[in-house]
Amino acid sequence: MESTAVTTTNLFEFSIDPTAAGYLKDAARWAKFLSIIGFIFCGLFIIFALTASSIFALMLGNLVPGMTWFMSIVLIICALVYLFPCLFLYRFASKAQTAIRSQDPTLLSESFKNMRSLFRFLGILTIIGLGINILMYIGLGVGTLLRH
Repeated sequence: MESTAVTTTNLFEFSIDPTAAGYLKDAARWAKFLSIIGFIFCGLFIIFALTASSIFALMLGNLVPGMTWFMSIVLIICALVYLFPCLFLYRFASKAQTAIRSQDPTLLSESFKNMRSLFRFLGILTIIGLGINILMYIGLGVGTLLRH
């Protein structure tokens, strides 16, 4: 009877070849750039949101009292939500760059953990956005049917 050899991969002995390390280094560099730009835009968005109530009041007048503050609060919440993907991306980039330089598999694992958190957060945000859109279209459809 022949014995079939089963090839198993030991993940603790996993190594990255120089080509893949180069790709990861380049991806980490771009990720760090994008995350820093994202942090800057979050800050600018919050500054805009804090001054937006007066801008909205000038544009809309006082048609709906309190609406300008509500819009500012929504903008601040949007900026804070966008802050989390930027933070996960920055952590991925920083840890990946350090892991490549020091050839530390633990740091590389932590960097990929942050990438997973980034994709999980964006996936959940996408599902929430799709759900809101579906509910909005249903509401519009029901509203349209009730008007006739």
